[in-house]
Amino acid sequence: VLVNGVNVKELAQKELRSHIGYVPQKSVLMSGTIASNIKYGNEAASEAEVEQAARVAQALGFISEKPEGFNAEIAQGGTNVSGGQKQRLSIARALAVKPDIFILDDCFSALDFRTDAALRKALKDHTGDSTVIIVAQRVSTIMNANRIFVLNDGEIVGQGTHQELLDSCPEYYEIAASQFSKEELRHA
Repeated sequence: VLVNGVNVKELAQKELRSHIGYVPQKSVLMSGTIASNIKYGNEAASEAEVEQAARVAQALGFISEKPEGFNAEIAQGGTNVSGGQKQRLSIARALAVKPDIFILDDCFSALDFRTDAALRKALKDHTGDSTVIIVAQRVSTIMNANRIFVLNDGEIVGQGTHQELLDSCPEYYEIAASQFSKEELRHA
């Protein structure tokens, strides 16, 4: 595995981690402001970079509704924001780091479908030069990926595009069929 042409075995762990923006399913926020939470991985991020990260993460809408905006306080653990807002702030934090590799671990699960779709589009437009690894249970989250890996009990049971997997991987087809109608599957 190479990062910017360098074998990861040759990189110190801290150096390797500096290339990765990880967003877990269970988002973690610290007490402080919205801005300080977004800047957590990149304290040098400018106001414009923080705002851009929030815009891509589809967080700008709810942030701008707060009287204090980016200076609004976040309670320890983010108990004063919704699950979807926590996830979007965590995604904004990863974006502010500007990593070479994004690992998004089922971090769209608390988002409604409209926000999920808008976020996926914005991420695709914004992360063009980065590698994006998405762990997801929603087929709609990954159906436009270049390559999808299907796991069953920790084993890879299929890989390919959405259409290739619909045609060749019974496990993937079963998951997709549970989330889409037959009509939607035909036009997917």
